[in-house]
Amino acid sequence: MLHKTKGIVLHTLPYNDRYLIINMFTEAFGRVAYIIINSKGKRSGVARSVFSPLAILELETERSNTRELQRIREAKPAFLPSKIQTHPFKNAIALFLAETLYRLLQEHEPNAKLFDFLCNSIRLLDITDAGTANFHLAFLFQLSNYLGVHPNAETYKEGRCFDLLNGVFTDTLPGHDHFLSREDSLAFERLLHINYGNMSLFAFSRKERNSIISHIINYYRLHLTDFPEIKSLAVLQELFD
Repeated sequence: MLHKTKGIVLHTLPYNDRYLIINMFTEAFGRVAYIIINSKGKRSGVARSVFSPLAILELETERSNTRELQRIREAKPAFLPSKIQTHPFKNAIALFLAETLYRLLQEHEPNAKLFDFLCNSIRLLDITDAGTANFHLAFLFQLSNYLGVHPNAETYKEGRCFDLLNGVFTDTLPGHDHFLSREDSLAFERLLHINYGNMSLFAFSRKERNSIISHIINYYRLHLTDFPEIKSLAVLQELFD
């Protein structure tokens, strides 16, 4: 049966010499793995070049409940970015976010609010210059709301430390190792209020930003299953003084 939907490219993987497997988060079906012919030209309306990380595509697909890998009849850009693929910083952010979403988004069910958030975020990444160094921080803190694991900011009081395992700020040290120092907890609490509108107001050194992103990744890893190392993080950590 043919279906039309929008989709966001998360990951591509060669499948022998002839095919590519494209993992996407779609508006109609949630996460879906598609298989396409690995060709530089167009075959059956599909060109390999459109499947760049975080590309937003209009898709016409064949869908069968008996197949693990679905087929794409046609794919074309729903949004044409002007900077994500050519700006080195934005490209590094896109690679990191695509890999992170590939690991985090496992549900094969539609989630309209999450899909809209992701599309709006990708468009903003392309056009926004102020605060670009903090974009991935704002993205991950806001994403936690859609995944149901947002830290409880209401438990913060001055001097408390953040319990990564339970997602709350506490007066006493937890009986486990998954907590932040009081200094790091203060920075973490500030970032619970970050968004795309105010991210340019947050000033961090490279060391501070790398520490924060490590804490966020650790927090996600504690609350969501099957979240391995993000390989593109190392590239991102070399940027943005």
